[in-house]
Amino acid sequence: MSASASVLFDAPGPQARFRHRLYSVLVVIALVGGGWWLFNAFAEKDQFTAEKWKPFLEADVWKTYLLPGLEGTLVAAAISIVFAVLFGMIFGILRLSEHRWVRWTAGAIVELARAIPVLILMIFLFAVFGSYKIFPSDQLALAAVVIALVIYNASVIAEIVRAGIRSLPKGQSEAAVALGLRKNQLMRLILLPQAITAMLPALVSQMVVVLKDTALGYQITYVELVRSGQQVGASQQNTIPALMVVALIMITLNLALTFLATTLEKRLRGRRKKGTAVVAADSIVTDGAPGVDITKP
Repeated sequence: MSASASVLFDAPGPQARFRHRLYSVLVVIALVGGGWWLFNAFAEKDQFTAEKWKPFLEADVWKTYLLPGLEGTLVAAAISIVFAVLFGMIFGILRLSEHRWVRWTAGAIVELARAIPVLILMIFLFAVFGSYKIFPSDQLALAAVVIALVIYNASVIAEIVRAGIRSLPKGQSEAAVALGLRKNQLMRLILLPQAITAMLPALVSQMVVVLKDTALGYQITYVELVRSGQQVGASQQNTIPALMVVALIMITLNLALTFLATTLEKRLRGRRKKGTAVVAADSIVTDGAPGVDITKP
């Protein structure tokens, strides 16, 4: 067995490798065939004609529909992500509290928030805010979308934070306590920095979910990208091309968010590696008596 072979499973033999290649080829053929069939189905319905795609080359269509919708999506997603991460961090730490009543209260809030569907929460908040006039009429939909996304995603992020902190070796906490660090110093200086780096991929996935879930706001008249795309399709009689353009924009935003988070993760890991210095063996004193100044000859 070669040195590069995995210790988790045996290296595939010639027949297994042949089967893997055959399955891969069949999957690629199926995907290409499905894509070609879909393309032909759209082409038969005249969805790729120039007149249906020409409106996207006009500035008025972008200024009137798509750019306001894109702005609404980005505003709702940005506000929701910031507050969801903030409250998720808080409740994730509270769930690790040594006080039972704090831990149980935070756990009950998190579990309740995770159990409520986001769309139902948006509709409920929109109705409550409208009935009691808590927000201005032009901000009702935005407030309902943001608060619903914050409530749900903060509960998910709280579990991510709790799992990330619990995944760290217990020896670090014990060493910090032995050095005399207080609980808040232990969490702020030792546990959280490592946990954030470890759980960053999961946080990025949840941020992408927040960005996509802003599309649910069209049910409560919030002006976001999907609703704007539907309006373009209704006005220009090109619903499918409009939704394709919206999907392309959303995919680009998600890829950009993922790239940004991946770059941040690499930088954080790089800083941690640079911060670890190797101490020379001859600089370690093993026979110095307590209280003796070893710097003097």
